[in-house]
Amino acid sequence: MCRPSATLAVWSSAWLNGAAASDDVLDALLVWGEAHDVVAADAAAAEAFELPLAFNRAATPVQLLLALRSQGAKSMQLLMPVPGDVRGLGGGGPFAEAALRTGDAALLPDLGYGLVPEAIAEGLMRWTVFSVPTPGILEYRPLGEAEHGLTDAIRASAGALQTLDVASERPGVRAELSARLRAATDAPWPAGMPGRSLRVLQRSEEISAILAIAEADDPGGALSASAASRRAEALRPLTEAVRSARCAAINEAVRVFADQADRHP
Repeated sequence: MCRPSATLAVWSSAWLNGAAASDDVLDALLVWGEAHDVVAADAAAAEAFELPLAFNRAATPVQLLLALRSQGAKSMQLLMPVPGDVRGLGGGGPFAEAALRTGDAALLPDLGYGLVPEAIAEGLMRWTVFSVPTPGILEYRPLGEAEHGLTDAIRASAGALQTLDVASERPGVRAELSARLRAATDAPWPAGMPGRSLRVLQRSEEISAILAIAEADDPGGALSASAASRRAEALRPLTEAVRSARCAAINEAVRVFADQADRHP
C-alpha cells in the first residue's frame, strides 16, 4: 500500500487547486483510520495553523485543511525517509526524528512546515505539524526515470539472486501474491490523477508484495547466515527503487494538480 502522507498530499493538493471537494479529502483519509486528529509539535506551528499543541485537545482534519488554505499552501511533497536517506528532512530536529521513526511525512517546503502521521490507537491516526525552519531540498525526479529505476532494480536483483542460488522455490507463491494484493489498502485517488503515476504506483505495489513474501520466507533457500545476508543485500536495491518510485509518482501527481491551477486561474 502507499502511505497516509501520500493520500493527504495528493488529495489536499487537488482540493487546494480546485480539483476536489473538502469532503473528498476527508473520505480519502478514512482508508487509514476511522478518525483523524491534528496537533502542533511546537509553538510556531500552533500559531501559524491555529492548532493545539500536542497533549492538548486535538483539532480536526477540517481545521488543518482550512489552515493550509489560509497559509497559501499549493502542494505538498511526500517523503519516505530511511536511515541513510534523509533527503527533504532539512537536517536534524523533531520533524526529522518523527519522519524517520514512521518513514512517512509530508513537507510544505514553501511554508517551512511538515506533517507526520502516526497511528496512536486502533482506528485513530494523529497528524502532527512541525516547524521546519530550513526545509531540505528534495530534488525533482522525473517519473520516467523512477520507472526505469524499478525495471533496472528488478533485473539486478533477479540476476543477483540467481547467481547466489538462494531464491526459494515456494509452493503456492502465486496464490499468496494475489492474496496480498487483494488485501492491500486500496487508496482512492482524485479524478485527474495522472495515468502514469497510477501505473507506477500499481507496479510498486506488486513489487512490494513480492518483497513482503521474500521477507516472510527469510532466509528462503539460503543455506547459511552469510548467504542470507547476501540475499538481503541483493533485494535492498529493489526496496529502495520501490520507495523512490512511490515518492516520484505522488510528487508528480501533486505537481500536475498545481500546474492545472496555474493554467486556469
